[in-house]
Formats: sequence, structure tokens, C-alpha cells
Amino acid sequence: MHKIEQAIAGAIRARSHNALITETFDLARAQARTALDNGLQPFPVVIKDCFALESVPMTCASRMLESFTPPYTATVVRRLIENGACVIGKANLDEFCMGTSSALGAFGPVKSGLSDESSINEDWLIPGGSSGGPAVAVQMGFAEMGLGSDTGGSTRNPAAFNGLVGLKPTYGICSRFGLVPLVNSMDAPSIFARTPEECARYLKMMLGVDPLDATSLDLPRERRRVEKLEGLRVGIPKEMHNDTLSSDAWAVWNAAAAALERAGARIEMVSLPYTKYSLICYHVLAAVDVASNMARFDGISFGHRSKSEDESTSSTYGLLAASRSESLNEVVRGRIFAGNYYLMKENRAKYYEQALKVRRLIADGMKKALGEVDVLLTPVACGPPPLYSDLSKGGFQREDADDFYTQPVNLAGNPAISVPFGSSSEKGLPIGVQLIGAHFEDLLLTDIARLRFDSCCKYRLVIGEVIKKIEEKSEVKRSSEMEV
Repeated sequence: MHKIEQAIAGAIRARSHNALITETFDLARAQARTALDNGLQPFPVVIKDCFALESVPMTCASRMLESFTPPYTATVVRRLIENGACVIGKANLDEFCMGTSSALGAFGPVKSGLSDESSINEDWLIPGGSSGGPAVAVQMGFAEMGLGSDTGGSTRNPAAFNGLVGLKPTYGICSRFGLVPLVNSMDAPSIFARTPEECARYLKMMLGVDPLDATSLDLPRERRRVEKLEGLRVGIPKEMHNDTLSSDAWAVWNAAAAALERAGARIEMVSLPYTKYSLICYHVLAAVDVASNMARFDGISFGHRSKSEDESTSSTYGLLAASRSESLNEVVRGRIFAGNYYLMKENRAKYYEQALKVRRLIADGMKKALGEVDVLLTPVACGPPPLYSDLSKGGFQREDADDFYTQPVNLAGNPAISVPFGSSSEKGLPIGVQLIGAHFEDLLLTDIARLRFDSCCKYRLVIGEVIKKIEEKSEVKRSSEMEV
């Protein structure tokens, strides 16, 4: 119970970072008592607010679902709770997972724990997205594990920006039941933790076929594991060295390759020839799924319903249009429009069907490369986390530049892990590298990451200092920290 009370106190002190949409402190205490009664060791977790938790609001950071409470629990969440997880809160995100900054949710932006506390209300470091809330919860120490979702990098990107380990599993080995989908064929429940070993531990809790998810799979029992790096074949995709990659990110990527080589790994150049088409391919396929998935949010069966008495809302279609216009942000509405455009009879073959073919080429390219080497080593983002002012000034174009390195993995369904491996030369901000494996080789990735994890320790110290400063500046008295 002490660990859970400490986590609750930490969540209260970190409220200025807006990592949580809904706090579930009493629930966490009850779950801790149940875990102890069952002989389990309770541990604090935070789950992204696109996963269902029975009788707790699920907003997806949108006004559309502001008053929605699911009557069921997501399978992966239930499995974590059955193993001792205590849910401290539902975490903030970009609205309906559409974004890479966690600044586009209806309930305010998430702010990295590495931000300058003296000016955090005016400007802050981007925590990455869309799973920025659970990342900051782990970064700031009030969750041991953060449950995110990853559709095109939404867990690996925040992991890199916050000095954490982020594991995106093979598509299907973790049930998607209870996860509000962004792109059905790419979404993967994913993990934030401080070490690769912890990622592997939590993954094992979540694994397994789920009768409620027809796409779920079992992880094969016979899996490759490594105890040393000697002889490991590491592929460097030449296409990942592009014009948007910063000198800092290049230096860290190069340092990671050099470290693996010193440990006995063989570094080989490989090619992912269709990677350059991944962004446009993703945007077409994502928009189509968004148009389909968002159709249920009509304000009639459930969700936000417009209270406007304007004449335009006198019809069903008028009411639907008003309700969605009032409750969905521009990014979400834009993707709905784009998806419907791509699905029009005259456009379907031109855009959607072509994107499906390109996706197959990307997946085949990934498979071919991983037939030549054991793992791929790439950047996670084009540089360290930016300030919100810089990101918004650039029209959020940095998001596409960062997505380039992570989206091909989701298009192919492969596992990948983001590991912090260095820092920027100017401000010492964390920079990560990504390991990509063949299907079902998730634990091989955690093994490799574990063997080179010594470089991450510096971020534990940085994060510890951030937490200490927050505690010193906090006006929340110890006597009231336990109040909900």
C-alpha cells in the first residue's frame, strides 16, 4: 500500500503537467488491497484514456466522449489488474490519438517533466504523442508502467522524448478489445517503463489470445533469446539517413551502432526501398479507418449532442453535423473528411487500393531486410523534444518528420522498442534509438536493449532531479496529499 500512496502523492504534486484526465485514487487503493489479499505485490500504473475501465469515464481527450462511462474493461487492462496493477488514473493524449505532441486534446496539453518549471504555463517541452500522458506519468515517477497505444509511433515517440523505454509489440499479440481504435489494422497496446526488463515483464502479463478480439494471437513458445551480442547481425537502413535527421540524432544513432559493434555485433547496411512512401500511405489508410470508426460518434446513440436550437439541427443529419462540429477538433474533422473522400466510388481505386498495395510493398521490404539481419537499428525521431512554441510555429510539420522513422513498423505489424541512448549537445535532452525485429521477436528486442541499457541510467538522475524540484515548489502540504 505504501507504494500506491506514494504514487498518489506524486500524481497530486505533478498536476501542473496535466498527465491525467481522470484520477482514480480510491480505485487504486481498493485494487491494492485486493492484490495483497491475493498474495500479489501491488504496482502503480496509468492507462491512456482510450482504454476502457469499467465505471470510469473514457474521454479519448474529446468533448465528444466527455460524459461517456464504459460498462466493461479492456482485456489488457484487466490482465494487468489481475497481476497486481493499481490504476492511478486515465492519462491525457491527443484527441482520439490523432497527433504526435499530446497538445491537441480537449482537456489541455501534456507537459514533459523536463520542462522549465518557472515558465511551464507559457511554454513547455513536448512530451511526444499521442501517448504523452502515460509517458509523463512514468517519467515523473507516479507510475511504474504506462499503458499506451501505438498506431504510427505513439508510444516510441514519447518514450524517446522522455528518456524512457517504449515497447510496441507485434500486431495482435496483445488484445485490442476495449481500445478505441484509430487504425484497426495498425493499433497495438504498448508499454512505457524504465527498463527493457520491465517492458518484458508487463508484456508477459498482457499476452494471449482473447475471444473478444478476432485478430489476437499467441506469442509462439519457441522464441529466440540472446545472452550476448557477439555475432548479432544489426541492419542499418540507409533510407533512415534523410534531410530531416538532426546532427544530434545522427550522432546518437551512430553511437548506438558503434556500441553494438564493440560488443561483438556485426553492423550491415540494408535497404527499405519503399519507406519513403510510408507517410502518404499511412495518411490515406488512417483517414479511411478514421472515417469508418468515427461514424459511431454521432451524438444520437451516445456522445456529445448539440443543444443548439438553430433550424439546421431540426433534422437528424443537421443534429449529427452540429454535434460533431462542436465536439471534435480540426484534426479529427479533417481526417474524417479526407477518409470519406478516399472512399468515394470515383476515388477508392485511385487512393485507398493503391495505398493497400504500397503497404504490402513496405511490409515485404521489412521482411526481406529482417531476413538478412537479426534486427534493424534506426532513429526514433529527427531530434530531441521541441518546445511547444517551436512546434506550433512550424505548423506542427515536425510531427511528420518524426513519424517517418516509426510508421513503417506499424504498416508491417512488426515489434519495435525505443531505448534512450544519448542526449542533445545543447540542452542535454534525451534522444532514443529504435530496434525493430521480425514478427513475434518482441522478447529478443528486450534482450538486446537490456544488454545495452547502461546508457539510460543518466536519465534516471535527470528525472529524479525534476521530481525533487517539483516537490520543493509544490504548495500541496503533506497533510493534504492523500486527499482525493
